[in-house]
Amino acid sequence: MDVTLHLAQDPEADELLGRSPLAALVGMLLDQQVPMEWAFKGPWTIAQRLGADDLDAQEIAATDPESFAALLSAKPAVHRYPGSMAKRIQQLCQYLVDHYDGDASAVWRDATTGGELLSRLESLPGFGRQKAQIFLALLGKQLGVHPTGWREAAGSYGDPDSYRSVADIKGPDSLAKVRAHKQEMKAAAKAAKAAGK
Repeated sequence: MDVTLHLAQDPEADELLGRSPLAALVGMLLDQQVPMEWAFKGPWTIAQRLGADDLDAQEIAATDPESFAALLSAKPAVHRYPGSMAKRIQQLCQYLVDHYDGDASAVWRDATTGGELLSRLESLPGFGRQKAQIFLALLGKQLGVHPTGWREAAGSYGDPDSYRSVADIKGPDSLAKVRAHKQEMKAAAKAAKAAGK
C-alpha cells in the first residue's frame, strides 16, 4: 500500500492511511458516531501520541488497557467514546496478532475471492457486515485489492461511480457527494419510519 487517500482531509493523517494497512483498518473501526474526518485522523493521532510514525498491532495489543484508554482520551480525544474505542482497537490488534502475526495486510493479501475477503473482514472485532463491505469497497476502489468478485461481495458499496461511503471519497467534491447521499438516506429512513406509524 502506498497511495494517497483523502479520508481524514489532513495531509499527514491521509499519508499514514495510504501507506499503513493497520491505520486504514483502525480508521474504519473508528468511523462510527463521529464525523468521518475525525475517525480517519484517529490513527495518525494515536501514532503521534505513541511517538511512532506508524501503528504496530503487537505494541498496541500489549499496551496496558488503562494507559491506552488514557492515550485516546487526552484532549483532543480520538473519538467521542475514547474508552470503548480504545478497547475495540486493542481487541482488533490482538486478533491481528493471533491470526495474522500482527500484519493487517495479511487479511486481504492472499484472499482469492471477494466472498473470502468479506468473510475475513467480518471476522475482525468491531466489523459488522456493513463496515466490512465498505472497507472491502475501499480496498477495491482505492487500494488496488481486486480478488475475483470483490465488487459483488462489497454489495452496493462496490458499485462504480457511486457516492455511498468512504470508499468513494477522493477529495472535497466526492466528500460532498457522499455527505449528500447519506443525508438523503437518513431523510428516506425518517420518512419511512413516520409513514409506518
